[in-house]
Amino acid sequence: MSETDSAPPANRLLAALPRKDRLRFISGCTPVNLVFATTLSQPGEPIRQVHFPMGSLVSLVAPIEGRAGLEVGLVGDEGMTGTPLILGVTSSPLRALVQGEGPALSMTSARFKRELRQSTTLQALLRRYVQVMVCQFAQTAGCIRFHVVEARLARWLLMTQDRAHSNRFYLTQEFMANMLGVRRVGVTNAARSLQARKLISYSRGEITIHDRNGLEAAACGCYQADIRSYAGLIGQAPAGESRNGKFTPDRR
Repeated sequence: MSETDSAPPANRLLAALPRKDRLRFISGCTPVNLVFATTLSQPGEPIRQVHFPMGSLVSLVAPIEGRAGLEVGLVGDEGMTGTPLILGVTSSPLRALVQGEGPALSMTSARFKRELRQSTTLQALLRRYVQVMVCQFAQTAGCIRFHVVEARLARWLLMTQDRAHSNRFYLTQEFMANMLGVRRVGVTNAARSLQARKLISYSRGEITIHDRNGLEAAACGCYQADIRSYAGLIGQAPAGESRNGKFTPDRR
């Protein structure tokens, strides 16, 4: 597979590799389309494939006894699934669930481990990405404990928009409640509040973001902390994040 075959939007984590390393790695990938609600990996089971989203979204969900689970991470075209393999661990404690369907590059775990052994450049980049995810997990834990549902929902919508490359996407209230770890009425009230302020509109699961700047103001500081973490460790800001900190919709 050539670099031009990996149609936009490209995966920005792979784009951070030098061209020679990137072309070599991509040649071992298979283009796939991730389907909504598909489970890519289960807790405790062997990771058989890694995925590099290029417009799709994957939730990393921690299983909670007696509950549907809690989202602790979100992966889009800035990252990858299967990060435990980078550390030499063959399974994950988290469930990888497709939240938004779309294109991705896929590679078998066996091929991925070979590529990792053969490229110190790839090792260095992906170890930094592991640190990005550690920061995201820690930020999410603090966010759940200390921030109100409305601010957390605003952060989550911004993260989703950054990865969906669109002001409009589909999310049910039940799904949002499970991901945020709150009762459905909590998400309903938070969404109504954001809608009353004309930041978003919500109808039958379809969310449209109308005021990006207002939504950023409504979000907790965890959103900007995530951006700083990625930019500092990987060297890029998320798509749509301009140099002055204002969002510019990605038109790729």
